[in-house]
Amino acid sequence: MPSELSPTARALRALEILQARPGTTAEQLAVRLGVTERAARRYVGILREAGIDVESARGPHGGYRLRRGTKLPPIVFTQGEALGLVMAVLDGQPAATEAGDPVGAALGKVIQALPENVGKQAAALREHATAAPDRTSARPDPATTSVLVAAVAARHRVLIAYRSEAGRAWESEVDPWAVVVRHGRWYLLCHSHRAAATRTYRVDRIRTVSRTGHEFEPPEDLDPVAALEENLGTGWEFPTRVVFDAPPAEVAPWIRPPMGRLHPAGDGCVLIGSTGNPAMYAQEWLAAVPFPFHVEGGPELRAAVADVAARFAAALPPQDS
Repeated sequence: MPSELSPTARALRALEILQARPGTTAEQLAVRLGVTERAARRYVGILREAGIDVESARGPHGGYRLRRGTKLPPIVFTQGEALGLVMAVLDGQPAATEAGDPVGAALGKVIQALPENVGKQAAALREHATAAPDRTSARPDPATTSVLVAAVAARHRVLIAYRSEAGRAWESEVDPWAVVVRHGRWYLLCHSHRAAATRTYRVDRIRTVSRTGHEFEPPEDLDPVAALEENLGTGWEFPTRVVFDAPPAEVAPWIRPPMGRLHPAGDGCVLIGSTGNPAMYAQEWLAAVPFPFHVEGGPELRAAVADVAARFAAALPPQDS
């Protein structure tokens, strides 16, 4: 453990270790805490002084353990943990500072349950810190998310009703492999039986979800984040193909995973993917890439790029002499 931790913080860490590993010896506790055995015993003493009943026994099966039936404080946070929690909530949910926000209400209950010296700092941080909302983030329905996470854990196939950004709706049975949070958005990584392929769906666009009677096995050695990145730009309604007059190494930093996959092509490269929103693809993503390119397909993306080009051209009328 870092040397700057306070005795109270180390005592709380010792409590966590004893909860998880009953029978931990003073020597083992010292190793886990990164201190001497004498110091480890002192932290156990701090717990006892706080009214936590820690038993000790000698012999090969001895060590420290919490007495059966010991009632622990409902929430035990160090000041650093409490402040980190408040910061994480505000970073992910800026509205948590507003009255009536459910996440803010839950955070308020946590702060009220903290010891006074820790809770005071957390309350001050929440009151005086301001977070700007991320316009690209999207908050899914907690109930929908909960059902999906439970299905992932139980390996149960689900039936989802989905509505794309363009307004197209459909239903599909999917094997939910993982729920992944990426840049403020929640995604379901799954195998779609409708498409017979791996798909990624925005959880905030899933209208309903229900379990089926089928179970599934996820792929071995599944890396949910890597698989999400690889599949974000595939399986959408409108195919895209964009050729860049620059080498892949220069273009790659400007390409978001949802835009597709970049492939070398002669002296340049080609971006092959798909999208459900050609207008956004053209005016928000392609327009930001600082290299010459031409759109080979599909027709929807070509039309969207032409519209953006016309609007920019109209913004520069001929000047009078």
